[in-house]
Amino acid sequence: MTAVAAVLAVIGSFVAYAHWPSRGDRDTPRTYHVWHWNIAGSALHHGSVSDGLIEAASLSIRRRGADFVSLNEVCYSQYRALRNSLARASWPQDSGDFSRFAGTRASSPALCGGTGPYGIAVFSKLPLGSSRQYELPPDGSAEQRKMLCAALRATPRMRFCTVHITTRSTLWEGMPVNYRQIRFVRQALDAFDAEGQAYLVAGDFNAQPDYGRVNQLYAPSLTTAANHGNTGAHRELDDSDDAHCPGYGQGTAVGTRAVAKPCGRDPKVDEIFVRESRLAGAYGAVALSIPRTCSGLAYCSDHRALFGTVRMTVH
Repeated sequence: MTAVAAVLAVIGSFVAYAHWPSRGDRDTPRTYHVWHWNIAGSALHHGSVSDGLIEAASLSIRRRGADFVSLNEVCYSQYRALRNSLARASWPQDSGDFSRFAGTRASSPALCGGTGPYGIAVFSKLPLGSSRQYELPPDGSAEQRKMLCAALRATPRMRFCTVHITTRSTLWEGMPVNYRQIRFVRQALDAFDAEGQAYLVAGDFNAQPDYGRVNQLYAPSLTTAANHGNTGAHRELDDSDDAHCPGYGQGTAVGTRAVAKPCGRDPKVDEIFVRESRLAGAYGAVALSIPRTCSGLAYCSDHRALFGTVRMTVH
């Protein structure tokens, strides 16, 4: 059993992707572990850094051996606190340059307990190089949604991205804005690939895998009862779990049971995508149990963290 297969046997079901195209002799297979969580940092925690949220996240990241971390709905104060916690625990190789934050809403008394801005963030066990914030099409709210991407310093053609797509489906220039935001992300990823760059993107897409607006992300090779009609170029790390709705994966959002799901479980709206042509071996993911260690809360979030492993080629 390979090392990556051994890891995936522990964390859940996995698929050995048997037919991946070669991208050239200089492309190197690498294995990455990705940890993503929508922490509801303002809605549930009001910006707190002392109610157990930071400790729960830091412990899970380190125990799982994550290489990349994606956070959605994080207050800047919580971003700084988690950064400090991981640095103290010697999680990153370079404690001075291993994270990025993108604000999507400015500070206000009603947001994050008045502690500062609110947005999305990435962390990397490997030192980071250049990064960029991409503004998504506006949804008419006070929040400017973004995609945040950061390249690895030693491997600049490998980048990790996080994104949080709007829930709004109002029309903007004749098209639902949530569809437009996903299309913007897909076009940006296609541009990365055209430039020979490898990437992983994680986030709360606010769209279940069977929704038509994410067909443009999933590759046609994925065709199941719960996910078909796809036209994109990606596989999602939880899309081939035979034990948890093949093509769909494990649910990540709790408290929304009235929403229709193809397999009758919690909706899955958090995903980790990899370019199908970059696959070089096994991949898989598991939705983690929500910690119950945050003071004053039954659960630390209304989302489960998603942890995935993938073997992919990087130039």
